[in-house]
Amino acid sequence: MATSSARVVTDRPGRYAKQLAAHMARKVDTSWDADTGVGELRFPFGTSSLVAEPDALLLTVDGAAEDLERLEAVVGKHLVRFGAKDELVVLWSRSTGEAGTEWRHSGDE
Repeated sequence: MATSSARVVTDRPGRYAKQLAAHMARKVDTSWDADTGVGELRFPFGTSSLVAEPDALLLTVDGAAEDLERLEAVVGKHLVRFGAKDELVVLWSRSTGEAGTEWRHSGDE
């Protein structure tokens, strides 16, 4: 199992986590608990946890090493799209020490 994590700075972490879980629920099993600020996205090829802190949304993806980049992309690009006005940046860091992918709004979308 491989893991990657990202800390996305925002003053609205709960809002973005709820929106991401609701959007992804159309295709995968999701959960979001506004009281605890914790959620999960369960893909056929891995999982993602969502944790809302006061000033950031903490993301973690877990899956087979060959699926890690795909998990980073699915979670990262959707979150960045929702947070385009706030210019959210998702910079993944893998448990192996190597850099993961980076997602940010390009302005072209």
